[in-house]
Formats: sequence, C-alpha cells, structure tokens
Amino acid sequence: MTMDIHRPTPEERAAQYKPGSIKRVKLNNFLTYDAVEFFPGSRLNVVVGPNGTGKSTILCAICLGLGGSPPLLGRADNATLFIKHEKDKATIEIELAPFPGKPVHVLKRVIDSGKGGESGKGHASTFYINNHKSTIKGVKELVTNTYKINIDNLCTFLPQDKVGNFSGFDKQALLAETEKSLSADLYETHQLMIEMEQQVKSSGNDVQSVQDALADLIKQNEKLERDKELMEERATAQERMELLEKKRNWLIFEGERERAKELKGKKVRFLCLTFCSSDAMCTYVCVACIVCSPTCIITVKTQEELKKAKKEADKAIKPLQEKHAKVEGEVAQIISRSSALEKKVKETRKQFDDSLKKSETMQDAMDEEMNSLESMDAAQRLAEKQVEKERRRLKEIEADGADFPPMDEVDKAFNEASAEIRAIKSKIDGVRRKHQNLNTKIEEEEEKKKDAEQRLNRVKDEKTIRMQALFGANKNVKDERTASYLENHVSQATWLAYVVECTEDYNLLYREIREKRNVPITIIKVNNGKFQTNKRLYSEERMNLLKREHGFECYLDETFTASDPIMAALVTRHNVDKVLVGGEGVQNSIDRKDLIEFLSSRERNDTRPGKQASCFFYNQRDSRWKYTTQISRYTGEAGTDTNEIGRAKMLMTGTDPAEKKKLEAEIRSATEKNQEIQPEIDACAEEHEKWHSQGQQAGQRLKDAKRAKSDWAQYKTKLSNQKDKLSEAEENASKDNNREKKKLKAKIQKLMDSSITMEENAAKAHNEMMKTLSSLTGLKMSEDGLQDSLRKLTDQLYEKQAETANITEEYKRTENELSEMKKKLKELMAKAEKIAPAEEWKERLHQDDVPTTLEELESEMDEAELKLNSIADNPHAIREYEKRKQEIQEYQAKLDGMTGDKDHKLTQLKLKFESWKGSLQNIVNSVNSKFSVYMSEVGCAGEVRLYTGGKYISQEDETEYNLKNWGIEILVKFREASALQVLSAQTHSGGERSVSTIMYLMGLQNLMKSPFRCVDEINQGLDERNERLVFKRIVANSTTPTESDAPDDHCGQYFLITPKLLPNLEGMENEDITVLFVFSGANNFPHFLDWNVDKFIEQKRKFLGEEVSGNRIPKSKKRRSQ
Repeated sequence: MTMDIHRPTPEERAAQYKPGSIKRVKLNNFLTYDAVEFFPGSRLNVVVGPNGTGKSTILCAICLGLGGSPPLLGRADNATLFIKHEKDKATIEIELAPFPGKPVHVLKRVIDSGKGGESGKGHASTFYINNHKSTIKGVKELVTNTYKINIDNLCTFLPQDKVGNFSGFDKQALLAETEKSLSADLYETHQLMIEMEQQVKSSGNDVQSVQDALADLIKQNEKLERDKELMEERATAQERMELLEKKRNWLIFEGERERAKELKGKKVRFLCLTFCSSDAMCTYVCVACIVCSPTCIITVKTQEELKKAKKEADKAIKPLQEKHAKVEGEVAQIISRSSALEKKVKETRKQFDDSLKKSETMQDAMDEEMNSLESMDAAQRLAEKQVEKERRRLKEIEADGADFPPMDEVDKAFNEASAEIRAIKSKIDGVRRKHQNLNTKIEEEEEKKKDAEQRLNRVKDEKTIRMQALFGANKNVKDERTASYLENHVSQATWLAYVVECTEDYNLLYREIREKRNVPITIIKVNNGKFQTNKRLYSEERMNLLKREHGFECYLDETFTASDPIMAALVTRHNVDKVLVGGEGVQNSIDRKDLIEFLSSRERNDTRPGKQASCFFYNQRDSRWKYTTQISRYTGEAGTDTNEIGRAKMLMTGTDPAEKKKLEAEIRSATEKNQEIQPEIDACAEEHEKWHSQGQQAGQRLKDAKRAKSDWAQYKTKLSNQKDKLSEAEENASKDNNREKKKLKAKIQKLMDSSITMEENAAKAHNEMMKTLSSLTGLKMSEDGLQDSLRKLTDQLYEKQAETANITEEYKRTENELSEMKKKLKELMAKAEKIAPAEEWKERLHQDDVPTTLEELESEMDEAELKLNSIADNPHAIREYEKRKQEIQEYQAKLDGMTGDKDHKLTQLKLKFESWKGSLQNIVNSVNSKFSVYMSEVGCAGEVRLYTGGKYISQEDETEYNLKNWGIEILVKFREASALQVLSAQTHSGGERSVSTIMYLMGLQNLMKSPFRCVDEINQGLDERNERLVFKRIVANSTTPTESDAPDDHCGQYFLITPKLLPNLEGMENEDITVLFVFSGANNFPHFLDWNVDKFIEQKRKFLGEEVSGNRIPKSKKRRSQ
C-alpha cells in the first residue's frame, strides 16, 4: 500500500510566504562561505550542522543584509570583520516575499574593506534595492515601515551571542522589548506617558515654589499699607481740589453768560431806537424789543412806517432774489447733464479699449497657429531624414552579421564540447569515487593505528607499581568509570599530598622539604594511621529506595580499596563516604521524579533545620556527569551545579606486556596496508589530473561556443531592434498631416473673423464716444453763459442790499461786540467742558456739597490746598505698593494657570493610561494563558505577570502611576515542592532559562507583527526530555494550519539554528518544516552547485537496501528511510 503525499506546486509555495518573509539568501566571501545560496521555507526552518560550519553565519547575513548594525549580533563592531579571510569584499543578497500585486524587493549589501572600516554605519558598506543604489536609511525604512521587520528586537531576532542577554533582562527591559515586537504605537505611547508623568511631577514642585513666593510678597506688602492709606487721603484731597477747580471754571462761564445776555438786550434796544425821533426815554412798549422799558416815545404810526419801509425794501430785493434762484437752478441742471455725459464717455472709452485689446490677443493666437502650420512641414522633412538614417544603420548591422560563423557550426561545436565535458566529468567522478574509497580505507587503517598507539601509550608497566604503592593492591579501582569519578572528585592537591601517621613525620617532611629545599608540599596527618567508619548520609531504608527507584548503585568509597591512612585522608578531606554513584537510570529520575529536591530533604529523625547538600555521579550512554547541590544561606533553597567529566587519566589501570606486543602488531599491520594502498592513490591522482586537464581544454571550447552563441543572440536582438526602429521611423514619416493642417487653417480663419468683429466693435464705441463729447462741449458752453448771468444778478442783489447798510451799521457794530462776547463764552465753555464735561459732571457739580458762589468755592479751595501741603507726596511708596500688588496678582494668576495645566496634563495622562493599560493587560493575559499551558507540557509551572511599578495615591488624591518602573515578570517553577520564582540568571540554570525563554517567545509568536523570527541554539543546555518537548512546541506553533483561505495567513516564518537534533523527533514529518543542512569545510564540495540531491538519495537507497531485484520499495517505506 502506498501513501500519497500532496506536494504543493512552486506557485502554491510562493503564495504561502508572508509578505516580508525571506525567500532567498545569497552570500559571497562572507565569514565561512566562498559562495552559497539558501532557499528557506515559508514556515519552520531548522538549520542543522556541526559547530563552526556556518549556521550562525546565516543569521549574521540576515541581520546585516536587512540594514542591521554589527553590534546587534554581539560579535563585532565593524562590518568589515565579516569578510572572509584573505578576501576584500563580501556580498549579501536577500530576497523578500512581496505583498500581493506588489513588486519583489531584493536587498543587497556589499562590504568593501578597501573603503575603510566602519563601526555599524560607516562608508565601507554599499546598499542596493533591486540593483538600484540606495542608502542604509532607505533600506531601514523599507524593512521597518513597509514589512514591519524588527532586527534590533530580541523577541524576534535572538542571535547566539545574545541568548544570555534575554534571560538577563529586568522587568522594564522585558516589557520594552515585548512592546516593540508587538506594536510600535504601544511602545511609543508608554514612553510618552512616562514623559507626561514626569512633567506632572515637576509641575507639582513648581506650584509649591510659586505658593511660597506669593506668601512672601503678601507679607512684604503689609508694611506698605500705612503709606498707602496716607497716599489715599492725599489723593482724596487732590480729587476735591480738582472738583472745585472744575466748578470754578463753570461759575466763571455762568458770570460771563449773564453779561452776554445784557449785551444782546442792548443790541435789540439800539435797533428799536434807530427808528425813534426823540432822544427821550421810551415810554411805550417797543414792538421789536423785549428788554426796553415799558414806556417809549415811538408811536404806532412810526411803527407802521418802520414796517412799511421794511416791506418796501424787501419788495425791491425779492425780484432779484427770484431771478437769481431761477438762474442758479438752470446752472444746476446743466451740471447734472454734464456729469451724465462724462460718465457715458468713460463707458464708451472702456468698450473701445476692451475691443481693441481682444483683437490684439486674437492676432497673437493667429500668429502662433501660423507657426504651428509651418512647423508641421519641418517635422515631416525631419521624419524622412530619420528614415534614411535608420536604413543606413540596418545595412551596417546586416553587414556585421556576415562576419559571424554559421549557426549550425556554432551549435555543433557547443554540443560536441558539452558531450565531451559530460564524458570527462563521468570519468572524473569515477576516479573520485575510487580515490575516496581508497582514502576511506587508509583513514580506517590510520584510525586503527591511532587507537592502537593511544592504547600502547597508556600501557605503562611501572604504573602498576605506583598504584600498588598508593593503594596497596594491584586491582584497587572497580572499573574505569568509577576511577574517573574518584579522580574528578578528589582535588589535585590531595593526589599530590603526603600522608603521615604522626606529628614527628609531619615535622620531618615540613623541615627537610619545605624549609630547607623551599619546595611547596601538602601534608595530611592521619592520627595513628587508622580509619574509622562514619555514619552514612542516608539511612539504609532511604539508600535502598535510591537504588530501587532512582538508579543509584553505591557510595563512592565502595568503588575502590585503599589502605586505612589513604582512605581516612580521602574521607576527611573529600567526604567520599557521602557521595553517591549511579547508572543511566539517574537521569530519568532527575527529569521525572524531582530527585534533587528529594536528596536535599532531611530524614524524619533528623531534627536539624533547613535542607542538606548532596553530591552524586552517574553516566548516560558514553558521557559521565557530576551533580552538586549547595544550600543558600540567604534563601535556604538548593542551588545545582552540573558538570560533564572526562575519563580517568591518573587512575587508569595498567596492562601486561602481552597486550603491548599485540598493540604493536596492530600498528605494523595498519602501516603495511597503508603502504600497499598508497600506489593506487597516486595512480588515481595522476589519472584525475589527466582528465582534469582535458576537462579544462573542453571547458574552454565550450566557453568559446557559448560566447559565439551569445554573439549570435546579441546580433539577432540588435537586428530586430533596428528593424523596429526603422518601422517606427517609416510610420512617423508616412503620417497624414493634411487633416491637421485643415484644422489649423479653420482655426486661423475663425480667429481672423473674431478679430475683425472686435475691431468693428471698437470703431462703433469710438464713434459713440466722439458724439457724446460733442454734446458735452455744447453743455459746457451753455453753463459758462449762465454762470456769467448769475454773477451779474449777484452783483445787483448786493447793490440793493447796500442801500439798507446805513440803517443797520450801528446794529452791526453792536452785533460784532456781541459776537466777540460769544467767542469768549465759547472759549470759556470749551475750557470748562475740557476740564469737566457737562454731561459727565452736571449732577456732581450741582450736588449740595459743592459751593454755588465763586467766593465760597475759592475759600474751600484754599483749605484743600492746605491739606495737600500737610501730607508729603511719596510716589515711590505708591509705586512700590502697586508693584508688589501687581506681582501678587501675577503670581496668583500663574499659580491658577499652573494648577489648571497640571490638571489638564493629568487628565490626558489618565485617558492614555486607561487605553494603553487595557491593551497591554489583554496581551499579558493572552501570553500568560499560553505560557502556563506550554510550561505544564514540560512538567513545570509558569506565569507571566504585569508588574505595575508600585502605584500609590498621593495626599492630593492624585494617582501616580510610576510608569517608568512598569514591567513584565516571568515566574517559573521547575520542582513540585518549590514556589513560583521570577526567572533570573542568578537563580535558575542555563537549561531552565532556555526552556522559559523559548516558551515565552512561543506565547508571543501569534501576536508579533514581524513576518519572521530567528532563534540561534536556544536548545543548548536542555536535557533530552525537555529538548523533545520544546521542539514539539516549536513545531506546533510554527506549522499550525491557517484558519482562513489565504495561504499566507499564518504566524510567519521561523528560523531555529541548532548544531544537533535528537533522533526520532516528533513532528519532523510535517510538510511545513524545511531542514537546511550546513556542512561547510575543507573536505566539502569545491562549489555548492556540485551537490546533487537526486544522486545522493539514489546512493543512500542502495546503501540501505531499498532496491531489491530491481523493484522499488513502496513510497511509505521510502519516506521512512530518508
């Protein structure tokens, strides 16, 4: 039965890449690589290879190729240090997956050591985007802003030299890195709130300082209060003085007005007396006077004559007045008509100017169209010349083609050279295989010889004597494994020490060797040379339990024999009677049963407080391990130190001479076989050199044939392009321009007609303007005649009015005097109004407290002046008081403003805080739920918690968030009996930190915006069980099927760099996993394109026996064998 596997097409694979994912990485002369090209998959990429072959180089290339600086990698500060040794330039080329419908971006960075060094961003690097030169700023904008790639964030990009930095983050740094990996807005909002909170705090300090300054000013101003009151009294007296001065001016005006009334009565009285015939006093009431005495000598008749004379004078003047008014009206009519005609003249002149301007504009347009018409003919002639030029160029190219050899000969030469190269390559491959097989045989014999030599070097007969002298027996160590435990546990100083049984021996050694010969030695004294057995660390019941359930075998002192003094020294100095020895079952107990906690706990009958230290050895396959636990004096918890130990050297047991002869025979046999094979290797080398030389000659012929084919292709392309140019030129020359010319002529005719129309309109406007000017000239002449008549009438009217001048001459004199009085009254009134306006001061000046006579007023003014003189004027005190008062008001206003500004900032901070905290809390809750589940999968416990930085409420009931101290805590528990502890490098081992780090990153994975993530050797330091569980989690998170129909709707690309993978890992059969094998080195292929995958699979199948009698095995078995 076969298993059908759906393998996506190249188009389907391309659609699975998330925009910004890495589709291709190409390197030249970069670190360990001469030339290499990687094609990562769209999901999980596992990069595997031995140490030092160039796995981490891929991450270095991704970082630098996307615009990152060398310090981000933690390896070097200068990009030129990434150039391969003895090379001058290195090239990094990275192809990113595009957005749908958008172009592909290929980024290239060329590092040239010849341009000088650089520290992160110098001039040694040149950047290109799609082969167009760019800057590092342009690359970073494309990478960061367009594709949301964060190279400088350890949550998304964790290189090998930065793995320890992640677990070393404090709470605040972990929160910052998490925010940056999820959303730039989240991180920027956090930083902005920290700044706003600092501003709110500083504004609180400023408010207190302003309050203190305000209180000091108020205290100082109280001293000036008395001076201010005296100045206020003086100001009151000054105001009274000014009020009386205002009243005084109005009283003077009132007195002068009474005099004016008297003078006016006198004028009327004189008018009346002018018509009297007697100088006697009037005894009758005068008709025209209201101020004369009741008696007047003017009779009624005289009054009637006065009236009659006045009427006759008025009658004589009236006709002249009427005629004067008539002529004045006619003049006004003519002036009105003249204004209308002048307005019409302006309008017609404007029409004339506009029409003339439009005509000139159309004339210019006609000139332009005429030029266009002439240029069409010139363009036609130029196109015809271009046709001739292109034809000549085509003949030149065709003539050049005659020099090329026939295409059939070129193809024949190419095919022959290709066939010859394939034949030579096949010969070379055969020679290589033969040479490789011979080398393999030599290497096998050399390995046997080397192993025999090593064993021979260890065969020392005198070593048996030394071991007997030391331990008192030939066979005193149980086996080589326990010998390595003992040798590692006991210090070098103890092995080199002298053991004595009494004080005399001690003093003798010390005096003769240390003091006299100045040789430093260590002396251990064992009283009486007797060994007394001590109480075991574990009871017999617990020891049986350790042997039965945890894989332990015995104590370390039970694995060897020694004399009593030696045994006593080892027990006293190194407690070999308390050290446990176990087998391969111990590791399972450590992983599943919390062995360390069990060994650290005391037994029931042990009443001593706290836990106890422990030490044990065990082996796992070919490796041997030592676990030591120490109890912290501060926390009381057990700290574990784990070390892998090597094989025994000093305690290695000796062998007999027969073994030595056997090893020497093996060495001779291996040497003879190698000598027999060497001539065949030399023959293979000569044959390889011969075929290689022939291959170079054939390669040159193939190169020449390729160049000829390329020249033919270029010639055909050039010929085709020239024919296209000729066709285009002929097409341009054959264009029909008659239709365009016809259109231009019609347009020119239309412009000409419009220009003529505008000129006619201008002529009409000009005629109308001249006609209006003629009418206006006539009116002006009529106006001049009427003005002359009006002047004559005015003169006659003045003559008639002069006849009555004598009658009123005296009246006018009196009237002039009255006029002067009026002027004086006006001046007095203006002065009084200026000092005290009547509307404003009328009520105040007529109140009871203001004197009504000039004498009373002047008396009170003298009293006010006396009071003013009694109080000395001190304007400085007033100014100082006002200045202090102004400062108090300013400080009060500033205080009110600062308080309001602080409240506003606090309100804004609260609004931003609530939104930011809600988003962050949701993220932490999501990560915590996943992190807890992931940690429980490996048999541990974990929690991700938001650390709020110690928020408190101040006395003013204002919340202080302490945002700069906010962070994220990762709490973990790896033993059932212990409590959750914050992850730290001081408390947890390297493996524990690695597990916690990778599970935290897995919890973040679906929330991150970056299209890919890179982790380098995060699984190092993990035991087998945890490594399997961690890898299973990485596969599950990175290959989860998409929920939507979009093939690129997934968590993104993931790079896991590791030097090794455990066998039979769960999930490796997933089609979304891409494995990149790195085997760069001296014994690899000369060029990466020499690697033939199909050929390798075929040979592997033959080696595994997958082809039996020409029948292939089913696909399911074939897949398992791979």
